[in-house]
Amino acid sequence: TSCAGMGTDIFHQIRVLKAPRVNRGRARTVWLGCPEKCEEKYPKNAIKNQKYNIFTFIPGVLYEQFKFFLNLYFLVVSCSQFVPALKIGYLYTYWAPLGFVLTVTVVREAVDEFRRYKRDKEMNSQLYSKLTNQRIPSDMVFLRTSEKTGSCFIRTDQLDGETDWKLKVAVSCTQRLPALGDLFSINAYVYAQKPQLDIHSFEGTFTREDSDPAVHESLSIENTLWASTVVASGTVIGVVIYTGKETRSVMNTSNPKNKVGLLDLELNQLTKALFLALVALSVVMVTLQGFVGPWYRNLFRFLLLFSYIIPISLRVNLDMGKAAYGWMIMKDDNIPGTVVRTSTIPEELGRLVYLLTDKTGTLTQNEMIFKRLHLGTVSYGTDTMDEIQSHIINSYSQSVSSRIHEAVKAIALCHNVTPVYESRAGVSAETEYAEVDQDFSDENRTYQASSPDEVALVQWTESVGLTLVNRDLTSMQLKTPGGHILTYYILQIFPFTSESKRMGIIVRDESSGEITFYMKGADVAMSTIVQYNDWLEEECGNMAREGLRTLVVAKKSLTEEQYQDFESRYNQAKLSIHDRNLKVAAVVESLEREMELLCLTGVEDQLQADVRPTLEMLRNAGIKIWMLTGDKLETATCIAKSSHLVSRNQDIHIFRPVATRGEAHLELNAFRRKHDCALVISGDSLEVCLKYYEHEFVELACQCPAVVCCRCSPTQKAHIVKLLQHHTGKRTCAIGDGGNDVSMIQAADCGIGIEGKEGKQASLAADFSITQFKHIGRLLMVHGRNSYKRSAALGQFVMHRGLIISTMQAVFSSVFYFASVPLYQGFLMVGYATIYTMFPVFSLVLDQDVKPEMALLYPELYKDLTKGRSLSFKTFLIWVLISIYQGGILMYGALLLFESEFVHVVAISFTALILTELLMVALTIRTWHWLMVVAEFLSLGCYVASLAFLNEYFDVAFITTVTFLWKVSAITVVSCLPLYILKYLKRKFSPPSYSKLTS
Repeated sequence: TSCAGMGTDIFHQIRVLKAPRVNRGRARTVWLGCPEKCEEKYPKNAIKNQKYNIFTFIPGVLYEQFKFFLNLYFLVVSCSQFVPALKIGYLYTYWAPLGFVLTVTVVREAVDEFRRYKRDKEMNSQLYSKLTNQRIPSDMVFLRTSEKTGSCFIRTDQLDGETDWKLKVAVSCTQRLPALGDLFSINAYVYAQKPQLDIHSFEGTFTREDSDPAVHESLSIENTLWASTVVASGTVIGVVIYTGKETRSVMNTSNPKNKVGLLDLELNQLTKALFLALVALSVVMVTLQGFVGPWYRNLFRFLLLFSYIIPISLRVNLDMGKAAYGWMIMKDDNIPGTVVRTSTIPEELGRLVYLLTDKTGTLTQNEMIFKRLHLGTVSYGTDTMDEIQSHIINSYSQSVSSRIHEAVKAIALCHNVTPVYESRAGVSAETEYAEVDQDFSDENRTYQASSPDEVALVQWTESVGLTLVNRDLTSMQLKTPGGHILTYYILQIFPFTSESKRMGIIVRDESSGEITFYMKGADVAMSTIVQYNDWLEEECGNMAREGLRTLVVAKKSLTEEQYQDFESRYNQAKLSIHDRNLKVAAVVESLEREMELLCLTGVEDQLQADVRPTLEMLRNAGIKIWMLTGDKLETATCIAKSSHLVSRNQDIHIFRPVATRGEAHLELNAFRRKHDCALVISGDSLEVCLKYYEHEFVELACQCPAVVCCRCSPTQKAHIVKLLQHHTGKRTCAIGDGGNDVSMIQAADCGIGIEGKEGKQASLAADFSITQFKHIGRLLMVHGRNSYKRSAALGQFVMHRGLIISTMQAVFSSVFYFASVPLYQGFLMVGYATIYTMFPVFSLVLDQDVKPEMALLYPELYKDLTKGRSLSFKTFLIWVLISIYQGGILMYGALLLFESEFVHVVAISFTALILTELLMVALTIRTWHWLMVVAEFLSLGCYVASLAFLNEYFDVAFITTVTFLWKVSAITVVSCLPLYILKYLKRKFSPPSYSKLTS
């Protein structure tokens, strides 16, 4: 049961028996009115945004990011622990860094998982109660409603992303029962098809066995109430047919995956290269020894000596950096309310190629405003609506009909809108209905319809003086400016379909008896129906360029004889067994000839704030945008134009509906001949193309500047994301605001949720949550770009830090006859990777090449990042060469300049190494921050202060001499000065793009 408005407590009055367990996944029968067979079951659908078991993520995210050198490190350290002959230095120099790395990573992952667990628990603990606009807790067949019409409206925002209201009809057999209690005295059952993904279709039957003869009633999609939808009018009673994992809403969600950033995968590849270098260097050393003695033992000793090539501290630095990036994002006052829900992938924001976005609630507000009325000779805009109001007042006061009056009356009658009157506090349902019948001036009037366009039109006619005050299945009533009530009987209604692109209605005026056929629709459908004119096509184009959704309105007067003839033919066509739809359409088309063109209307769907400049910025940044929506093709196309998703100078190719392989082949060939053309395709046609020509379709679609997929189900959205990932290998981002976007958001490499009118499901399931679509520009251009460039620099610098000390070890071993003896031992090795260099290296997370304002002004800077040049084998090789050069200079220089004792070599080389690392950080930094300066001097101070306590490693008397200072200074200058010169020359003759802006 789900209620909206007044109702009785019926949770304890209806009992439901589900099919036996063996029938799960098949069609099932649900019995009514059989208490002796029944058990009470109340469904509970759980939201699960991620796998929150803090013991599962260690082999999950952590292992995936880190598996190669984690395994290697365990191997090497285990060998050194359990084979005494392989032991080199103190074991804490190996286990302490590894333990620290694992602890930091595990804690960060645990915090993320615990936050997800708390969010999910909060959502799943919500109780269903009888309150207005509660969401339906399970999939049900609609049996009965308190509404007199036998129908109600529901809102499907969490299912298909649309906030407009859909009309649902109760099963007529149960709706006709005299009282609610009669539901429990009948002997009936519902046959339902097996659970399906498709939210737009349903097949079933309702059978009542205790009547003679038995009543069999066909059930379709209009008789269903899917879980997670909202009842918007009256109280409904239904029988549960699917619960839990079998509901449409849950079946259209996907299991979340642990997301690993591309940067982590690339660093894994570089680590493999470093491992090969480690093995190769160890083998070279053993070979140069001549394989004397137990050479395999020496091989393992060299593996241990050079193990600093494997950057075990890289994980800690990157994880701490990611935490810092997340903190910066959430503290940015320019994007308030932004939440980083996953601290694993902030750098993914910096290299996106495809952005897949929802439409309703994401790009648009789904609030329609009437903007223009064109009568052929005159056009009325928002600033001249008062003239129309004057015309309407004069028309009804003087009983004079004018062209404007006819147009407004047609708009007020040709629709499927129903006025609803909200009940006041303390007023019973019976009083409410009576009040609606008597008082049409109720201030609480709202309009319900399956399309927000129609509501906008009826609201506009109310604003100019002609108000829709009542409607049922057979009549509607309008109120004139003078307060008079006009009644029109509804003789026939022809609903809008995607194929016909128009809707019509035949009404009879109660006062005059005149019968009029009104019709409205898209210009492509109406242009051949209306009488000849020379302005319709041109004005439709003008309005479309303004981003307006246009409708052509026409009428045709019918005599009583004409209508009676039509009605007999129409009813006969509806009873035919073969080709019923074709025959019905043919009869209706017989009326649709030479209709009088009344007007052209223009309605605007209000876009979210700054959508146009944001999409323009993303396009300039090289990001291709795909709009995936559950809305109609015409609506999606219009929004693509008005939002400038498709630029004004680009053509749009609307992919014709296809159902077979041959049709798909022909249409793909037609599309292939188009160039620089945006694509609009429906979900059904997309399925056919992917079934037969997946590779060809994706290849063609990826060449388009923009793609619009309409009538997409939630699973289709996720499937499109996976297709792009598989076929292009590029990084994808999905953004949406509704429950129907969750699958897409979780499938993308980077998911962004907007907390909006459709609730928090998308926001909670996403990696990043924002409050407005426009914030995505700064999130990507500034924070994403900085996160990627900083992580790339940080990762390579940490590798450089390990490579340079391994190079020094290699030089040292080579000079001393390839002895497998450590150069630095104990605390020197631990201190080198922590207190001596960690703060300056980590300060790279504050570096930026351009200011945020510049990054937003020139989004083309973002395009460079998608090529992955900040971290590649080329840049890695450059850092390897730098490490070899500096390691060689530091070691050979120390050996060349040392005096009498070997301890002097250690003191000179290690001090020069620390200074070189600090200077290299300074060389790498592009924009200084005061914390960077503090980190540099703090590290240098810590090292100088520790010299007094490192008597085991340094000769205190020697390091306080001028000789020590000049030798260390000379070696440091030789190791760094050439790199400064090369950097200056490169910047002068081949400057990077960002430096051109900063200069």
